Amino acid sequence: MQPIVTDSPAPERMRGRSRAFPGGFSRWRGLLLVAGWSALASVVLTFVQVWIYLTWPPPETVVGFYTLFAENPLLGLLTLDLLYIVNNLLVLLFYLGLFVILRDRYPSTVRVGLLLATVGMAAYMASNTGFEMLSLAGAFEVADVTQRVALLGAGETMLAVFKGTAFDIYYVLNGIVLFLFAGAVYASGRFSRASGVWGLIAAAFMLIPSTVEGIGRYFALGSLVPWVAFAALVGWRLVRGATRDSS
Repeated sequence: MQPIVTDSPAPERMRGRSRAFPGGFSRWRGLLLVAGWSALASVVLTFVQVWIYLTWPPPETVVGFYTLFAENPLLGLLTLDLLYIVNNLLVLLFYLGLFVILRDRYPSTVRVGLLLATVGMAAYMASNTGFEMLSLAGAFEVADVTQRVALLGAGETMLAVFKGTAFDIYYVLNGIVLFLFAGAVYASGRFSRASGVWGLIAAAFMLIPSTVEGIGRYFALGSLVPWVAFAALVGWRLVRGATRDSS
């Protein structure tokens, strides 16, 4: 695998400060625009998710979730990271755009990064049990006492899966993926080095899953600002570069 941190030639650095990407990317203009806007949309969704979490903290018990789903199914799904599913799809599109821009310089690095990103996103999709909880909540509402005991046990299982092995695998893989792409962004000369540094800082925080007792939550919160900065800077650069390439 090629090292992702190297000294870039002066011409590459100058191109990194200009609006257009080097020649050869014009045929990928549509994908780069989608990737750039996906990164910016991910930034917006990150703020929305934080606002939802602070405004409506998730219940601490299965009964609390069932009650929430009965009163407001949409809020229940949002509490169980419905927007996070959308956000992950946007991030995958973002990484696909970075793959296109960086594969000529760091082919092994970005190929491994895109592969791990896909595996990680698939693991996350398998871990999200929001719709299963919605179904169980509906059954719980009309169940008798005996059935409710079984449904409470099923709910506990769903919540364990929600923050279980698959989620932890996704979280750590996502941190590794960000290290790979942010390192390539930093060294490529096609983006500002500051954007790469922000990505590397976010990746360091993301190597500790948010489910780790005690410190996990703080590491997750610590990753938000650098991730937003990385996605905003690199996403806007993709949009500007693709727009300039079309002119």
